[in-house]
Amino acid sequence: MGARSVATMTSTARLSTPFTARATAAEIVDGVDLTGRRMIVTGGASGIGVETVRALAGAGAEVTVATRDPARAAGLVEEFAGPGPGSVRAAALDLADLTSVDAFVAGWAGPLHALVANAGIMAVSDRQLTGEGWELQLATNYLGHFALARGLRDSLRAAGSARVVVVSSGAQLRAGVDFDDPQFDRRPYDPWTAYSQSKAADALLAVGIARRWAADGITANALSPGVIHTNLQRHLDDDTMRAFGAMDEAGNRVEPPHYKSPAQGAATSVLLAASPLLEGVTGRYFEDNQEAEVVPGGPEATAGVAEHAMDPAAADRLWAYAEGVLASR
Repeated sequence: MGARSVATMTSTARLSTPFTARATAAEIVDGVDLTGRRMIVTGGASGIGVETVRALAGAGAEVTVATRDPARAAGLVEEFAGPGPGSVRAAALDLADLTSVDAFVAGWAGPLHALVANAGIMAVSDRQLTGEGWELQLATNYLGHFALARGLRDSLRAAGSARVVVVSSGAQLRAGVDFDDPQFDRRPYDPWTAYSQSKAADALLAVGIARRWAADGITANALSPGVIHTNLQRHLDDDTMRAFGAMDEAGNRVEPPHYKSPAQGAATSVLLAASPLLEGVTGRYFEDNQEAEVVPGGPEATAGVAEHAMDPAAADRLWAYAEGVLASR
């Protein structure tokens, strides 16, 4: 298919692609040759991360799975150990520990063509703080990825045309970053507010990179993968899962019609990381393989990306806040 010719984008119109919401990651890169491209997928040993890695390596890329437990990626490494252009390796990375992020960055050498910030945690029931005093969800989902991307900037620049892909969530619609109390020091901790804040921060990370690194040939975009059964739900109790329609009364997981498979959930990540349709596109937000509409956000919003998650002033403020944390270490 002539993918380049069917995508449309102007300065005012949203970008559209020929891929449906049910397209799989493999379908996104069908016919795309990624031989010689080096990519990192955080959290690539489980959930949609596995399918992201599988599609990218299947198209010829050299993919590094950055995960807290590299042994969990052994199956993927073995899957691509035989003849073929693509390959997979695993390396240790704990995004909630900035010392681990530093070690990962120090161990990376050479150009980096795509960084897929995929790893994350959701709805941790109680307020937990990292060594830097950051609330765990904001630290893992945002700060760790901020530090990782900043540490790998030279490698991204060396690639000549690199992409940063940030996996956000539809939860960004519910709450923006509370700059008065981002760590819940004073306001009551709420698992879902904390998660929503962290995912709005993820979208702002892409905006911040787009505003700063364009001259380096680096683009950045964020996305919602949709709703998928993965280990991301491990902190949810049965009552919450039932309320989502994702568990029956007997405790069995069920799949509502709007749920995607992991391969479908990985599609938008792969689109942003590898499709020629996204060449030169930066600072945008995607869902269901299309650029999302910017909407006011709030509790009634069900689709699109919230204005507070695309606000350049908020992106700059968050960037400065995170830089201050890293500078004070």
